[in-house]
Amino acid sequence: MAYTFEESRKRFAIAQKTIPGGVNSGIRLMEKPVPLYFTHGKGSRIWDVDDNEYIDYQIGQGAILYGHAPDGMVEALCQQAAKGIHWAAQCDLELEVSQRLCRMVPSVKKVRFNNCATEAVAAAFRLARSYTGRSKILKFEGHYHGWLDEGLVGFAPSPDEWGPDDAPTNLHPSRGVIQEVLDRFVVARWNDPGHLRVRIEPFAGQIAAIIFEPVVCNTSCLEPVKGMMQAITELCRKHGIIMIADETITGFRFGTGGAQSALGIDPDLTIFGKAVGGGTPFAALAGKSHAFEPIAQGNTIHAGTLNANPLCLAASNWCLQYLESLGDKHPNEINNLGKTLMAGLSDLAHQWDIPLVPQGPGLTFHTTIFKSGQRETTPIRDYRDYIQRHDAPRWAHLRRCLLEEGVRAIERGLWFLSLAHTADDIQETLDRSKTAFRRHAETWSA
Repeated sequence: MAYTFEESRKRFAIAQKTIPGGVNSGIRLMEKPVPLYFTHGKGSRIWDVDDNEYIDYQIGQGAILYGHAPDGMVEALCQQAAKGIHWAAQCDLELEVSQRLCRMVPSVKKVRFNNCATEAVAAAFRLARSYTGRSKILKFEGHYHGWLDEGLVGFAPSPDEWGPDDAPTNLHPSRGVIQEVLDRFVVARWNDPGHLRVRIEPFAGQIAAIIFEPVVCNTSCLEPVKGMMQAITELCRKHGIIMIADETITGFRFGTGGAQSALGIDPDLTIFGKAVGGGTPFAALAGKSHAFEPIAQGNTIHAGTLNANPLCLAASNWCLQYLESLGDKHPNEINNLGKTLMAGLSDLAHQWDIPLVPQGPGLTFHTTIFKSGQRETTPIRDYRDYIQRHDAPRWAHLRRCLLEEGVRAIERGLWFLSLAHTADDIQETLDRSKTAFRRHAETWSA
């Protein structure tokens, strides 16, 4: 029998009386039939207030790389909480965590801590502008860099507003953003090195930084095509541009050196979020020594009362130590589990004649449902391709069918594996998915 969500519905109704929109992050409204309320999680599982148990592939929007409530992290947090949760000063933990980051990621020589990756992005933009004396930032259509004014420029324009192929619009999805913010950005299409080279030329002497997700997890799951990373590197070095890798999602999920090590790139600045704190509000702006000179010299401000909070540092220290202990096992084990899950979902899609194709490396992947008449044989390449070919309403229907059978993927089609997932979890997921796929095939209508 499919899950029901009456207790979550009751709480959501109450929440709307005191919380605008009923949630504290707008994206949570995407969850259908209702934003869920949870009581606890352990390992790969999470339980809601209706006592429904889920095999969790949302996994805290990718932050819970280590599974829910791992014993070691719980112990580390409890020990630190007993000593103190906030001093607005220094402690030995920030030395340990910064040294671990420098040891694990080859491009990292200096680190500053923040409360979230959105803050780290804002700091990176300020730092790049201060270092270069330039004002513009080049970003890619569909890449997500936090919810602040600058981070969302060009993120998700509607097809009737996204501009020509050779000059994507720098529109913003939110009201309340001033035009001057938009004018500081140049937007390019992802996965087209030739387009990038042409796009940058008129602005080359004005661009302070190029920022990108090494693997675009927020829009489908788009790995870089051959030559893309080389083009970014070449253009940054040629024009004196700061290269910013936003590894909020990919950092440490793709290995102890991040996606940059897997892809062979050497950014000037890197944003680490999510997995670096294991679900605590923690992020790091890391990178090369020269890029941090404006902060070191004191002429560029980076501040925050809760920066380098000892409770979050304790969690991060445990997370990074745990990853180091895995050695070569990570990310191979979760990658292989993800590939097994992708293959199983593909088999179910074929069985029920559903045009679903998983795309991604395995440790994270996206389930695209292709619109009628769209080709399924070629992978999604960029944001425009994704919007034109992915049947979002149909995925939402299948996603709800999966949810009602206890399989929780992300509303936009993304799946994350955690280090707590096992082969048994994958098999149980596929067993539960059989019912969900059948029900979707029998009840879906365009």
